[in-house]
Formats: sequence, structure tokens, C-alpha cells
Amino acid sequence: MSKLGVLSDTHGRLTETLTAVRIFREHGVEKIIHCGDIGGITIIQAFQGIETHFVFGNNDSDLDLLRVAATEYGQTVHDWFGSLEWEYKKICFMHGHRLNQFTTELDSGHWDLMCYGHTHVPQLQMHGNTLLLNPGAFRRVRVPQIAVVTLPELTVESFSVAPIF
Repeated sequence: MSKLGVLSDTHGRLTETLTAVRIFREHGVEKIIHCGDIGGITIIQAFQGIETHFVFGNNDSDLDLLRVAATEYGQTVHDWFGSLEWEYKKICFMHGHRLNQFTTELDSGHWDLMCYGHTHVPQLQMHGNTLLLNPGAFRRVRVPQIAVVTLPELTVESFSVAPIF
């Protein structure tokens, strides 16, 4: 049994991001997927020490700086689309704003788990044999949220990210 953390649309909100990292650690998360709209290098720094895979979102700027920061902090940036295989599950992730790519990947039937962001609306539903997951967002939402996926079962738990002061 392995645990995968999923979040999106942090938009540079460091306090909430640090809280999310703490929650991921408390729940034994071994890898994290960030589905875009990172918001700056301080967000990438916050994940230091835990394997994190990032994709860009439509609000990310200075992409070269984000790539360099990810390398410096031992993380991976997959540009606009990422994939990995873990616990015999095929996982893809993107921001979700490129609708043609989103639809193509979702309809392909190739993925066990497809993670995305962009809409800021949490979603968990089956599409054929693919579990579609949007963990929610940190900006323009009442309650910031993240998700933890247990593999290989593909069970999902959502957590509110309420910063502790």
C-alpha cells in the first residue's frame, strides 16, 4: 500500500502549501502530484524532501525559473503533461485548461488515474476505467482542499487545508 498526494492551484499561497505538506507527511504520502498554477519557486521549495511531480498551469509564468528551481530542490517538472506508473497503476496529470488534450487523455482508456486542476472545483468520478480526480484549489475557494490516493486500491480521501497560526 502506497500513498500519493494530489493538489492543484496553489497560486503561490505558501501558508496553505506548508499546511498541505504537513498533512501529506502525517498521512504517509510518499509522492506528490501538483496539477499546475504553482505560483512561484517558494511553492516548489515547500516540497523539499518529498518526491513531487509538477505540471504547469495557465497562470504559471517564468517557466524556466520554475524548471530550474525544481531541479535545484530535487523535484520534477513535466511541463504541461505528466505521467508515471506506480503500484501497477498508470497515472497522468495535467492542469486541465488544454481541453483537447484533456478530452483525448480521458477518452483514451489508457489511464487508471487522471489528475487535473484548473476549475478549482473538487471532482471524483469514474470515466470508463479511469478515475478522474480534481483535488480542488487554494484560491477563489471557501475551503482549500487536497487529496490522498491509496494505491493500488485507488481509494481517495479529501482533506481541508486550514492553516494553523
